[in-house]
Amino acid sequence: MKTEILKIDENNIDFEKIKYAAKVLKEGGLVVFPTETVYGLGADALNGKAVLKIFEAKGRPSDNPLIVHIACKEEIYNLMVDIPCDALKLMDKFWPGPLTLVGKKTSNVPDSVTAGLDTVAVRMPKNKIALSLIEEAKLPVAAPSANLSGRPSPTTAKHVIDDLNGRVDVIIEAGNSDIGVESTVLDITLWPPVILRPGGVSKEQLEEFLGKVDVDPSLTEKDLDGLIPKSPGMKYKHYSPKAELIVVEGEVSDVVGKINAIAGEYKEKGLSVGVLSTEQTKNLYNGAVVISLGDRLEPETIASNLFKALRDFDDLGVQIILAEAIDDKGIGFAVMNRMRKAAGYKIIHI
Repeated sequence: MKTEILKIDENNIDFEKIKYAAKVLKEGGLVVFPTETVYGLGADALNGKAVLKIFEAKGRPSDNPLIVHIACKEEIYNLMVDIPCDALKLMDKFWPGPLTLVGKKTSNVPDSVTAGLDTVAVRMPKNKIALSLIEEAKLPVAAPSANLSGRPSPTTAKHVIDDLNGRVDVIIEAGNSDIGVESTVLDITLWPPVILRPGGVSKEQLEEFLGKVDVDPSLTEKDLDGLIPKSPGMKYKHYSPKAELIVVEGEVSDVVGKINAIAGEYKEKGLSVGVLSTEQTKNLYNGAVVISLGDRLEPETIASNLFKALRDFDDLGVQIILAEAIDDKGIGFAVMNRMRKAAGYKIIHI
């Protein structure tokens, strides 16, 4: 398959290119487009055959449901039934933005989108290119992250091209994603609602608005063999670099000492070691390839840099990555969820 790459500036959108990409979607093709979280791999959500192409292009397990993207709030009624009043308030508060709602689906939604579940995940992205594309196509767009299954999610067009060039019809190249981790997925079939995947809207923000929000047990357990995923990112190993990743959790000074000790052991074995640090600690490591995610006190910056850093380590050819844990409050909860999954839950607690 020949992939066409379209460069579009979010601040000066070329609507002829948008019309072309929308035509590809309407004809059952695959289009990669930017969102404020990560790049998405889109297909017509109401076309079951087109949706199956997503799974083929990514190598994605068929029991892993997709998120449907819409361009106006009213479109949700074509996709979801029995929407609680508080969920409508959530839409008014957080849409467009990085919040996905999971509710009971209508008969319009193909089983391929929902992995056979009776629920569907829906969000309205904030990125102007994404909204323009969906509006022009006049259809809801099913879109997981635009990477090969299991790899770090793409926050730049280069990441997408590395993974999917030749596997999709169109890639829209439009700079870097702002948030850098995927949307928060919230199950509104239960009340209080349940976070199925932490993301760009924090638990604290939701609780401030709703009063109480629960967290799915899968976010704190690593034995997920029997889990039926209700949301992307729940069951499978995700976000992983080619190197083995180990997360070290504890007090910062103890973590630094432990990482240096482990790095020394691996270097004695002749292995190339990378360290995922913060600005405060990046100069405390010896003999390793160090990439800083940013200031420890700025978790939003760390979130925006995480997936790029993991891919940068791949480009540098390191064999082992040792990662500092950060505080899991706010968006840090999403960062640590991604780190732990990327490591396959190989975690050292100090």
